[in-house]
Amino acid sequence: MASVVSSQALYCFFSTPEITPRFQVRVQSGSGGGNSKVSPSDSALVIGEKDKKVGGRIDSWNASLKCGIKKKSVKDVISSDLDVLWDDGYGTKTAKDFFEGAKEMIRPDGGPPRWFCPTECGQPLKDSPILLFCPGIVGVGLGLTLHHKALGKVFEVRCLHIPVNDRTPFEGLVKFVEETVRLEHASSPNKPIYLVGDSFGGCLVLAVAARNPEIDLVVILANPATSFDRSQLQSLIPLWEALPDGLYNALPYLLSFVMGNPVEMARVNIEYRLPPRLQIEQLFQNLIALLPHLSDLVDIIPKDTLIRKLKLLKSAASYANSRLHAVKAEVLVLSSGNDHMLPSGDEAQRLTRTLKNCTVRYFKDNGHNILMEDGVNLLTVIKGTGKYRRSRRIDLVLDFIPPSMSEFKQGYDEVIGLLRFATGSAMFSTLNNGKIVKGLHGVPNEGPVLLVGYHMLMGLEVYSLVPEFLREKNIMVRGVTHPVVFRERQGVSSAEFSLADWMKVMGAVPVTASNLFNLLSTKSHVLLYPGGAREALHNRGEEYKLFWPDQQEFVRMAARFGATIVPFGTVGEDDVAELVLDYNDFMKIPVVNDYIRDANRNSIRLRDKSKGEVANQELYIPGILPKVPGRFYFLFGKPIETKGRKEEILEDRENANQLYLHIKSEVERCIAYLLKKREEDPYRSIVDRTVYRALHSPLHEVPAFDP
Repeated sequence: MASVVSSQALYCFFSTPEITPRFQVRVQSGSGGGNSKVSPSDSALVIGEKDKKVGGRIDSWNASLKCGIKKKSVKDVISSDLDVLWDDGYGTKTAKDFFEGAKEMIRPDGGPPRWFCPTECGQPLKDSPILLFCPGIVGVGLGLTLHHKALGKVFEVRCLHIPVNDRTPFEGLVKFVEETVRLEHASSPNKPIYLVGDSFGGCLVLAVAARNPEIDLVVILANPATSFDRSQLQSLIPLWEALPDGLYNALPYLLSFVMGNPVEMARVNIEYRLPPRLQIEQLFQNLIALLPHLSDLVDIIPKDTLIRKLKLLKSAASYANSRLHAVKAEVLVLSSGNDHMLPSGDEAQRLTRTLKNCTVRYFKDNGHNILMEDGVNLLTVIKGTGKYRRSRRIDLVLDFIPPSMSEFKQGYDEVIGLLRFATGSAMFSTLNNGKIVKGLHGVPNEGPVLLVGYHMLMGLEVYSLVPEFLREKNIMVRGVTHPVVFRERQGVSSAEFSLADWMKVMGAVPVTASNLFNLLSTKSHVLLYPGGAREALHNRGEEYKLFWPDQQEFVRMAARFGATIVPFGTVGEDDVAELVLDYNDFMKIPVVNDYIRDANRNSIRLRDKSKGEVANQELYIPGILPKVPGRFYFLFGKPIETKGRKEEILEDRENANQLYLHIKSEVERCIAYLLKKREEDPYRSIVDRTVYRALHSPLHEVPAFDP
């Protein structure tokens, strides 16, 4: 049975018996047993004899406690994976829940800093790594309130609580977190340990990382306070010390606007699909509900506590900055562009230059409390930047977390919403008897399935294909993509969460033989474009022409696993844009041609240069002129079975080549069919589709031609 804490050093929250909190934390006794849900007033720390030898400070504090634990057995069911479009709970909790929870946790209990696990986190997947959250200056440890459910599915989440009246010096906090990190590493040496630091917590986790370079750590910093010496905060300490208590009671309202963006906090649970009028109405209601809770900041962080913690913050920043050179961990920085408390944008650039392995994602509209605001789903950012793994090396197949429902909605509506609306994709497929039907009924539900087709200009069809499989069939299609998508953008100091990041969230992997092998071996639905970048970046006059290599690697790979191959064609690029400048045109323009050559000089080549123009395609952005949008059409051909033909295809290259040519001709047949039939579509124009949608049905139900 998986323990609540894998190291057997058990963490819990403890508070005075007279407090009856509204929330619960999960603890586990050291004697085995099961998990139990107890309120903080009923909880205590219980560790076994082995832990007493290494528990140190934890054990000494536990010895002074005289509270018992009421244990409840739970069913030991641990899933090894998540369903597609699972519920990550994002949007069900808001800043209001943070204030309500924090108000209950601030009562003084005389105890030292400690770890707790919110029950919203639930039971993580099998072999999930641990995530330790170190809070900001407030210290209650509820800074991940919006993310508990999502993170709890794929991490063993522990949150650090620093009591209001605690006076532990910064080095003491560093040693406390360090003890936990070392215990976890000793228990699971092959698993990474995630350290998430919010503001002040960023200094804390960087200090721990610097002191433990030999441990596999993934450090995530949310507007770290390492820039404290360049902020206005330290100059305000004398002013706050002289501020009368009566005036301090009004300070939280000012602090709330400085520390975060109340509007972004209030937007968290607002559906993007709502009409603008309803969005504004709900935003107004959320702001009204949030404002009364701002006064709770006076209790959460009293005047003397605020002054003491600001001084602690100064020493924390100095301590962490002096040791940045020793940090060997993988680091991800979340930087806000609207942070009025710290110069987080400049600090992210400095950390990128200073740290050896640092990635930055910039969120221009968010404030200091970025983890409490809309538009920042922490798990989505971790996935999109390729930081989630369960072992020392990331496995893009086994470590993949399928998109949640909230990610699907955001991607479907916000990220590609305009393209989806403009192109109004119409899907057709072919049944086993050869009949063409509307929708994806002809594509097998059971994998492994290899979708092989034509890559339109700039690969625009991908952004419709993958979401439609999710919407209609609840199937995750894993696209194999040019490796350049997975390369971190060099020289970009303010890299925002981009379309390339969303491609990773939606399952894209680099196109390599090993990735294709692993995907097919796990019975996945895989999307493959043999023409690759050569088709997606074709020249003028080459629309709907296939540029496939001579080799039949994917046919032999499919036969090895008995995969079903589904050839498909797609048309519509000439209905949405006109290609006005292609590669040949750009190479005739001085300066521009040198720029393209320089950009491609160190780019990844997918095939050996001796294998033709498909291998030698240089990457560039073609010059296009948008049109009044028409429509994208997809036709998936009759499924081709390779099951039972393994020896026939693998041992005879001629048979493999015949199947390869048959698949290619089927893709060409699908394209020719769509080019002819789209002329019969009464809703080919965006104008006609918009009118129909307004009067009759959602976008995906707008009819097309009769197959």
